[in-house]
Amino acid sequence: MTPKLALWLLLALVGCSTGLHAQQRYELTAAEAADLARKNNVQVKNALLDIQIQEQTNREITAAAYPQINGNAGITYNPMVLAQRFPNFIALGTYGVLAQEGVKDGNGNPIGMPSDVGFIEAAFGTKWQNNFGISLQQLLFEGQVFVGLQARKASMEFARKAAEVTEEGVRANVYKIYYQLAASKYQMQIIDANIARLQKLSSDTRKIYEAGFAEKLDIDKVTVQLNNLNTERQKVVNMVDNGYLGLKLLMGVSMRDTLLLKDTVSDKQVREGILDATQFNYEDRKDYQYLQKGLELLRFNIKRYRLTYLPTVALASNYSLLRQSDKFGFGGPYSKGASIGLNISVPVFDGFARAARVQKARLEVQRSENLLESLKQNIDNQALTAQNNFSNALSTLDNQKRNMELAEKVYNQTRKKYEIGSGSQTEITNADADLRVAQSNYFNALYDAINARIEFLRATGKLQ
Repeated sequence: MTPKLALWLLLALVGCSTGLHAQQRYELTAAEAADLARKNNVQVKNALLDIQIQEQTNREITAAAYPQINGNAGITYNPMVLAQRFPNFIALGTYGVLAQEGVKDGNGNPIGMPSDVGFIEAAFGTKWQNNFGISLQQLLFEGQVFVGLQARKASMEFARKAAEVTEEGVRANVYKIYYQLAASKYQMQIIDANIARLQKLSSDTRKIYEAGFAEKLDIDKVTVQLNNLNTERQKVVNMVDNGYLGLKLLMGVSMRDTLLLKDTVSDKQVREGILDATQFNYEDRKDYQYLQKGLELLRFNIKRYRLTYLPTVALASNYSLLRQSDKFGFGGPYSKGASIGLNISVPVFDGFARAARVQKARLEVQRSENLLESLKQNIDNQALTAQNNFSNALSTLDNQKRNMELAEKVYNQTRKKYEIGSGSQTEITNADADLRVAQSNYFNALYDAINARIEFLRATGKLQ
């Protein structure tokens, strides 16, 4: 085998394996599609990462309450040991002894203390110094740290609720697109049935024309209707294709993957599992739970800033070894030293900064409480509005369904009249146009009912 042929075979194998890995086939229910989005959607992934980030932040806060142990080592070389200048204490001592003993000079005069003995210089130290040590600090009391320890659980819950709010938004969008695509299957079936019906009508009209009982204009009218319906079908196909791409994007799967929907949608399914708008609790809403946890954290802030008025107490200790020598090395002897101390820092006056922080934290709590109360009102409004919209959507859906069935009945009767020669081409054309308008209105009403149902479940916190 030549090197060139081997390279081509290797590239072919890599390409095949990449293709097999990149393209997957999914057959999913709506709930399964939402669960897959929970795992793969980038927004949800980042929200889940925020939980892990908060967990590490909590570990950092916890670390402040543990003993802090540090080791240190160093070596110093002094090529020139600094000399220090100070009064000549040797001369002072010598003259002091002579004067005390009453010693006389050569002239027989007692020796006294001279007025100026001058200065001498001496170098203290060695050329090499080696030091090793270990220190320990233990925080015994610091208000902000201990409040931070108390707030760890609430911080984790806050991050989790934020992720749940993100997940709920993604789940709602997945449901909307999924059920709209499921409904579009039924719409495509109706369009294909309409095309088959117009093809049959075109064939019948052509036979009637060949028998001399119709005009060429009648054939052209049916052809125009058929072309328009094929164009409409292509628009729906394009809309469905784009819908699948959007659903794949939400689910976080490759655009090249194959996606099949296992669930269907019907009038009965749209009505299932719906409660009255008054039968829910505020706590069922993810955004309400999220705001509650945020309020709890803000209350911890008040406590944290209040405790800054108290002293900070910490224990400090160290142990060290010191070697001094005029020669380089690490051998002994070493001098040893150790210390243990208690440090207390008492706040006295900070320009009223602590008071400002406490008051700011209180105002933030009040603001959050106002937001929570406002959210309750918004939830009431959203739930009742969603219920009204859903009830109206169901009523419209019922009307449009009856209207579509009636239009279909009118078309069938008109077609029978046309086939026996008692109806005109204009009548059947108008009946066909009315039927397609009624069908379009029905599907629009079905889409609206699907969205209204999802929004109602979301408003009442029942979207699963």
